[in-house]
Amino acid sequence: MSANFEGNIRRLREMRALSQRDLAALAGISVTTVNRVETGLRHPIPSTVRKLAQALGVSPDKLLSDQLRLME
Repeated sequence: MSANFEGNIRRLREMRALSQRDLAALAGISVTTVNRVETGLRHPIPSTVRKLAQALGVSPDKLLSDQLRLME
C-alpha cells in the first residue's frame, strides 16, 4: 500500500469528524485495525479496504487514489 492510502483514510475520517473508534464501528472492524492501517503498520486485505471505503462513503479506488489530495 502507498502512503497515500494511509493518508487518505485518515484525511477522509477527519473530514467526516469521525474518531478511529467511530470508523471501526461503521466498518465493522477493530479500532486496532483502523489504527494499524492508518499508520502503515498493517496492509489491509481487500475486504477490509471495501469496508473502510463503504464506511467513509467512497469507492475503494478513491481510497487508493493519489487524486484525493486534490480535494483538500
